[in-house]
Amino acid sequence: MTDIKIKPIGMLHCDLKNREQTPKNFDESEHAGTIEIYPEYCEGLEGIQVGDTIVVLFWLDRAERSILRVYPRGDTTRPKRGVFSTRSPVRPNPIAVSELLVEGMHDNILTVRGLDILDSTPVIDIKNKLYSATK
Repeated sequence: MTDIKIKPIGMLHCDLKNREQTPKNFDESEHAGTIEIYPEYCEGLEGIQVGDTIVVLFWLDRAERSILRVYPRGDTTRPKRGVFSTRSPVRPNPIAVSELLVEGMHDNILTVRGLDILDSTPVIDIKNKLYSATK
């Protein structure tokens, strides 16, 4: 088996400090914050513009990794399901996907809206939704 190494390209900064205040999904959120891109990756931001929707991959560094069955959306009245059939942050490789609206850009800082991720979560990749579909 090959080891996989993921290196963060940046860090999220926002007002979401605990799971209780964090929306269940990006499409239910109006929370804004900033994504700081580390200097060695700034060139990769070329082409992103204010108004774009970006797909951001986060490494949920505080998520539990040993649980494989969860209550969907934390609703204990529903039967448990496998984590791979949910958007639960609890999973063996805690990667989260969010679609965020770019509201501002200054040097290595993107101001974004639609956050459903905790403050200080590492960013592992960004894709511009406009160019993510292949023809």
